Amino acid sequence: MDLSIYQHHFIVTGCSSGFGKAITEVLCREGATVTGVARRQDPLAKIHHQWPDRFTPIQGDLGKTETLDRLVEVTSDKPLHGLVLNAGGPPVKTAVETSMSDWDEAYASVFRWKTDLVLRLLPRFQETGYGRILFVESQSIKQPMPVLALSNAMRAAVAGFVKSLSRDVAREGITVNILAPGAHNTPAIERVIAYNAEKSGLPLDETRKNMEEAVPVGRFGKAEELAGLAAWLLSVQSGFVTGQSISHDGGSISSLFG
Repeated sequence: MDLSIYQHHFIVTGCSSGFGKAITEVLCREGATVTGVARRQDPLAKIHHQWPDRFTPIQGDLGKTETLDRLVEVTSDKPLHGLVLNAGGPPVKTAVETSMSDWDEAYASVFRWKTDLVLRLLPRFQETGYGRILFVESQSIKQPMPVLALSNAMRAAVAGFVKSLSRDVAREGITVNILAPGAHNTPAIERVIAYNAEKSGLPLDETRKNMEEAVPVGRFGKAEELAGLAAWLLSVQSGFVTGQSISHDGGSISSLFG
Protein backbone atom coordinates (compact mmCIF):
# COMPACT_ATOMS: atom_id res chain seq x y z
CA MET A 1 0.00 0.00 0.00
CA ASP A 2 1.22 3.49 -0.85
CA LEU A 3 0.98 5.46 2.39
CA SER A 4 1.52 8.72 0.48
CA ILE A 5 3.87 10.09 3.13
CA TYR A 6 6.93 10.60 0.90
CA GLN A 7 8.64 13.82 2.03
CA HIS A 8 6.07 14.33 4.77
CA HIS A 9 7.61 15.61 8.00
CA PHE A 10 6.89 14.04 11.38
CA ILE A 11 7.95 14.71 14.94
CA VAL A 12 8.54 11.55 17.00
CA THR A 13 9.31 11.72 20.70
CA GLY A 14 11.09 9.05 22.68
CA CYS A 15 12.66 7.92 19.43
CA SER A 16 15.89 6.37 20.71
CA SER A 17 14.48 2.93 21.54
CA GLY A 18 11.38 0.75 21.59
CA PHE A 19 8.26 1.96 19.82
CA GLY A 20 9.64 5.43 19.07
CA LYS A 21 12.70 4.05 17.32
CA ALA A 22 10.66 1.51 15.33
CA ILE A 23 8.19 4.19 14.20
CA THR A 24 11.02 6.52 13.24
CA GLU A 25 12.67 3.83 11.14
CA VAL A 26 9.52 2.84 9.25
CA LEU A 27 8.72 6.49 8.48
CA CYS A 28 12.24 7.07 7.15
CA ARG A 29 12.02 3.92 5.02
CA GLU A 30 8.79 5.25 3.53
CA GLY A 31 10.60 8.41 2.43
CA ALA A 32 9.37 10.73 5.17
CA THR A 33 11.57 13.01 7.26
CA VAL A 34 11.59 12.84 11.05
CA THR A 35 12.61 15.21 13.81
CA GLY A 36 13.24 12.92 16.74
CA VAL A 37 13.55 13.76 20.43
CA ALA A 38 15.19 11.63 23.12
CA ARG A 39 17.34 12.05 26.20
CA ARG A 40 20.31 9.93 25.12
CA GLN A 41 22.77 11.30 22.58
CA ASP A 42 24.38 8.04 21.39
CA PRO A 43 21.17 6.37 20.11
CA LEU A 44 20.16 9.62 18.41
CA ALA A 45 23.55 9.78 16.68
CA LYS A 46 23.19 6.20 15.43
CA ILE A 47 19.78 6.90 13.89
CA HIS A 48 21.12 10.09 12.30
CA HIS A 49 24.07 8.15 10.87
CA GLN A 50 21.65 5.67 9.31
CA TRP A 51 19.30 8.33 7.91
CA PRO A 52 21.42 11.52 7.58
CA ASP A 53 19.08 13.17 5.08
CA ARG A 54 15.84 12.15 6.76
CA PHE A 55 16.42 12.34 10.50
CA THR A 56 17.07 15.43 12.64
CA PRO A 57 17.96 14.65 16.27
CA ILE A 58 17.11 16.75 19.31
CA GLN A 59 18.52 15.70 22.65
CA GLY A 60 16.50 16.69 25.68
CA ASP A 61 14.09 15.79 28.46
CA LEU A 62 10.50 16.19 27.28
CA GLY A 63 9.42 17.06 30.79
CA LYS A 64 11.43 20.29 30.61
CA THR A 65 9.99 23.41 29.00
CA GLU A 66 13.29 24.26 27.32
CA THR A 67 13.20 20.99 25.36
CA LEU A 68 9.72 21.75 24.04
CA ASP A 69 10.80 25.31 23.24
CA ARG A 70 13.77 24.02 21.24
CA LEU A 71 11.66 21.43 19.42
CA VAL A 72 9.10 24.02 18.35
CA GLU A 73 11.87 26.39 17.24
CA VAL A 74 13.87 23.79 15.28
CA THR A 75 10.80 22.66 13.35
CA SER A 76 9.24 26.09 12.83
CA ASP A 77 10.55 26.45 9.28
CA LYS A 78 9.51 22.95 8.21
CA PRO A 79 6.10 21.70 7.09
CA LEU A 80 4.48 19.49 9.71
CA HIS A 81 2.29 16.53 8.79
CA GLY A 82 2.24 14.43 11.93
CA LEU A 83 3.20 14.10 15.58
CA VAL A 84 3.92 10.93 17.56
CA LEU A 85 3.80 11.32 21.33
CA ASN A 86 5.73 8.48 22.89
CA ALA A 87 7.76 8.08 26.08
CA GLY A 88 8.46 5.63 28.87
CA GLY A 89 5.85 4.95 31.50
CA PRO A 90 5.77 5.67 35.23
CA PRO A 91 7.15 3.27 37.87
CA VAL A 92 5.59 -0.15 38.35
CA LYS A 93 3.53 0.10 41.55
CA THR A 94 0.19 -0.94 42.95
CA ALA A 95 -2.13 1.84 44.12
CA VAL A 96 -1.28 1.28 47.80
CA GLU A 97 2.45 1.48 47.05
CA THR A 98 2.23 4.99 45.58
CA SER A 99 2.97 8.33 47.20
CA MET A 100 1.77 11.80 46.25
CA SER A 101 5.17 12.55 44.75
CA ASP A 102 4.67 9.50 42.50
CA TRP A 103 1.39 10.99 41.27
CA ASP A 104 2.96 14.40 40.67
CA GLU A 105 5.75 12.81 38.65
CA ALA A 106 3.34 10.58 36.73
CA TYR A 107 1.22 13.60 35.78
CA ALA A 108 4.32 15.35 34.47
CA SER A 109 5.73 12.36 32.59
CA VAL A 110 2.53 10.85 31.15
CA PHE A 111 0.12 13.74 30.64
CA ARG A 112 1.38 17.29 31.02
CA TRP A 113 4.16 17.55 28.43
CA LYS A 114 2.04 15.80 25.79
CA THR A 115 -0.83 18.23 26.20
CA ASP A 116 1.60 21.15 26.20
CA LEU A 117 3.30 20.03 22.98
CA VAL A 118 0.05 19.28 21.17
CA LEU A 119 -1.40 22.69 22.01
CA ARG A 120 1.80 24.40 20.84
CA LEU A 121 1.80 22.58 17.49
CA LEU A 122 -1.93 22.42 16.81
CA PRO A 123 -2.12 25.84 15.10
CA ARG A 124 0.34 24.62 12.46
CA PHE A 125 -1.92 21.71 11.59
CA GLN A 126 -4.91 24.03 11.53
CA GLU A 127 -3.16 26.43 9.17
CA THR A 128 -2.64 23.69 6.57
CA GLY A 129 -5.90 21.83 7.20
CA TYR A 130 -4.08 18.53 7.68
CA GLY A 131 -2.48 16.62 10.53
CA ARG A 132 -2.01 13.23 12.14
CA ILE A 133 -1.55 13.17 15.91
CA LEU A 134 -0.81 9.78 17.45
CA PHE A 135 -0.34 8.96 21.13
CA VAL A 136 1.48 5.73 22.00
CA GLU A 137 0.11 4.73 25.40
CA SER A 138 -0.59 1.28 26.90
CA GLN A 139 -3.22 -1.44 27.12
CA SER A 140 -3.73 -0.14 30.67
CA ILE A 141 -5.73 2.64 29.03
CA LYS A 142 -8.45 0.03 28.39
CA GLN A 143 -7.89 -2.65 31.00
CA PRO A 144 -6.28 -1.53 34.27
CA MET A 145 -3.25 -3.59 35.24
CA PRO A 146 -2.74 -4.65 38.89
CA VAL A 147 0.80 -3.29 39.17
CA LEU A 148 0.45 -0.22 36.96
CA ALA A 149 -1.76 2.07 39.06
CA LEU A 150 0.02 5.24 37.95
CA SER A 151 -0.25 4.27 34.29
CA ASN A 152 -3.88 3.19 34.66
CA ALA A 153 -4.93 6.59 35.96
CA MET A 154 -2.79 8.97 33.94
CA ARG A 155 -3.30 7.25 30.61
CA ALA A 156 -7.05 7.40 31.22
CA ALA A 157 -6.61 11.17 31.47
CA VAL A 158 -4.79 11.11 28.12
CA ALA A 159 -7.71 9.20 26.60
CA GLY A 160 -10.12 11.88 27.79
CA PHE A 161 -7.98 14.62 26.26
CA VAL A 162 -7.60 12.74 22.98
CA LYS A 163 -11.31 12.08 22.61
CA SER A 164 -12.15 15.71 23.36
CA LEU A 165 -9.51 17.10 21.00
CA SER A 166 -10.40 14.70 18.19
CA ARG A 167 -13.94 16.04 18.08
CA ASP A 168 -12.79 19.65 18.30
CA VAL A 169 -10.63 19.34 15.16
CA ALA A 170 -12.39 16.58 13.22
CA ARG A 171 -13.58 18.95 10.48
CA GLU A 172 -10.13 20.47 10.02
CA GLY A 173 -8.43 17.47 8.42
CA ILE A 174 -6.70 16.56 11.68
CA THR A 175 -6.99 13.10 13.22
CA VAL A 176 -6.10 12.27 16.84
CA ASN A 177 -5.72 8.65 17.92
CA ILE A 178 -4.15 6.38 20.52
CA LEU A 179 -2.23 3.16 20.07
CA ALA A 180 -2.61 0.95 23.16
CA PRO A 181 0.16 -1.67 23.12
CA GLY A 182 0.23 -4.70 25.36
CA ALA A 183 3.42 -6.56 26.27
CA HIS A 184 6.14 -6.10 23.65
CA ASN A 185 9.84 -6.90 23.54
CA THR A 186 10.87 -3.34 24.37
CA PRO A 187 12.85 -1.94 27.32
CA ALA A 188 9.60 -0.98 29.09
CA ILE A 189 8.54 -4.60 29.63
CA GLU A 190 11.72 -5.35 31.56
CA ARG A 191 10.50 -3.23 34.49
CA VAL A 192 7.32 -5.27 34.75
CA ILE A 193 9.19 -8.56 34.46
CA ALA A 194 11.59 -7.49 37.22
CA TYR A 195 8.72 -6.41 39.48
CA ASN A 196 6.78 -9.65 38.95
CA ALA A 197 9.90 -11.76 39.48
CA GLU A 198 10.66 -10.01 42.77
CA LYS A 199 7.10 -10.45 44.02
CA SER A 200 6.83 -14.10 42.98
CA GLY A 201 10.35 -15.17 43.85
CA LEU A 202 10.73 -16.79 40.43
CA PRO A 203 13.75 -16.30 38.14
CA LEU A 204 13.52 -13.59 35.50
CA ASP A 205 13.50 -16.05 32.59
CA GLU A 206 10.68 -18.09 34.12
CA THR A 207 8.71 -14.93 34.87
CA ARG A 208 9.13 -13.79 31.28
CA LYS A 209 8.01 -17.18 29.99
CA ASN A 210 4.90 -17.13 32.18
CA MET A 211 4.02 -13.63 31.02
CA GLU A 212 4.43 -14.59 27.38
CA GLU A 213 2.25 -17.66 27.81
CA ALA A 214 -0.46 -15.46 29.32
CA VAL A 215 -0.75 -13.55 26.03
CA PRO A 216 -3.33 -15.32 23.81
CA VAL A 217 -0.96 -15.41 20.82
CA GLY A 218 1.70 -16.96 23.08
CA ARG A 219 4.41 -14.33 22.79
CA PHE A 220 5.28 -10.69 23.30
CA GLY A 221 4.77 -8.30 20.41
CA LYS A 222 7.50 -6.74 18.31
CA ALA A 223 7.99 -2.99 18.12
CA GLU A 224 8.20 -3.29 14.33
CA GLU A 225 4.70 -4.77 14.23
CA LEU A 226 3.25 -1.81 16.09
CA ALA A 227 5.26 0.60 13.93
CA GLY A 228 3.56 -0.66 10.78
CA LEU A 229 0.15 0.13 12.24
CA ALA A 230 1.41 3.50 13.45
CA ALA A 231 2.65 4.37 9.96
CA TRP A 232 -0.79 3.72 8.52
CA LEU A 233 -2.46 5.86 11.20
CA LEU A 234 0.02 8.62 10.31
CA SER A 235 -0.70 8.30 6.60
CA VAL A 236 -3.05 10.01 4.21
CA GLN A 237 -5.05 6.76 4.04
CA SER A 238 -6.31 7.02 7.65
CA GLY A 239 -8.36 10.19 7.36
CA PHE A 240 -11.63 8.61 8.54
CA VAL A 241 -10.14 7.15 11.73
CA THR A 242 -10.08 9.57 14.66
CA GLY A 243 -10.78 9.62 18.37
CA GLN A 244 -9.90 5.93 18.65
CA SER A 245 -7.86 3.89 21.13
CA ILE A 246 -6.58 0.97 19.10
CA SER A 247 -5.19 -2.07 20.91
CA HIS A 248 -2.04 -3.84 19.77
CA ASP A 249 -1.93 -6.53 22.41
CA GLY A 250 -1.93 -10.04 21.00
CA GLY A 251 -5.50 -10.49 22.23
CA SER A 252 -4.76 -9.64 25.87
CA ILE A 253 -7.64 -7.21 26.40
CA SER A 254 -10.51 -9.38 27.64
CA SER A 255 -13.41 -6.98 27.06
CA LEU A 256 -15.77 -7.52 24.13
CA PHE A 257 -14.56 -4.42 22.31
CA GLY A 258 -10.88 -4.73 23.22
